Amino acid sequence: MTSIFRDDLFSGRVALVTGGGTGIGLGIAEALARHGADLAIVSRKAENVGPSADRIAGATGRRCLALTADVRQPEAVEAAVDQIVAELGGLEIVVNNAAGNFYCPSGELSPNGFGTVIDIDAKGTWNVSRAAYRARMKDHGGQILNISATLHHGGTPGQVHVAAAKAAVDAMTRTLAVEWGSLGIRVNAIAPGPIAETEGARRLFSGERADRLQRMIPTRRLGTIDDIVSLALFVLSEAASNINGAVIVSDGGLSLTGRFGIEP
Repeated sequence: MTSIFRDDLFSGRVALVTGGGTGIGLGIAEALARHGADLAIVSRKAENVGPSADRIAGATGRRCLALTADVRQPEAVEAAVDQIVAELGGLEIVVNNAAGNFYCPSGELSPNGFGTVIDIDAKGTWNVSRAAYRARMKDHGGQILNISATLHHGGTPGQVHVAAAKAAVDAMTRTLAVEWGSLGIRVNAIAPGPIAETEGARRLFSGERADRLQRMIPTRRLGTIDDIVSLALFVLSEAASNINGAVIVSDGGLSLTGRFGIEP
């Protein structure tokens, strides 16, 4: 991606990106490093973050920790955040990107399947935000950016678990923005529509379904990881210093049509 932002936009900042080893998370993590931040990327699978951290450090010259932690486990999250603060010297930016998703009609969805997505998306976002707040941000301020979705903006077949989880993320975004804003903490969210070349896209649509979806989008194209990365850099920059508690949709106008990318 050719960036329109200053190379030193996040110089002196430390960032944490969950789910930062692949897809949108990796794109945001690498962009933060290219613009001056030191960072840590976190996943519950070491193979998802080790090579990516090496790639980011090699390409940017910034420090990039590869940490293994399950966002569903508060103690593991707290230990990871403490390690970031100790080794990198701070924590100014958190990107809550870790998520789970799969297509399943509601009548066939098991309690475990529903609960797993709630635990990763909603509880995971809370666990990471809480740990960052307690370890650093309550005394030094900072920014939290949650990666949400548009699936709950209407009724999306086969996505009741994700819709419920992301609705919780949006509510959390707004509530924490109000409660923590006076401490110098901005909390916002980005709600991507269908994004090509991500694991979610591979699971939820491909082939002819992707072609039909593209024709439904007013801009007549799927979103890209770079679209979300550029928006994230703006929201996390001082140019957006008066934006707090926003859930910003990036879907080419698809949700305005009453459709959200998944067909029954």
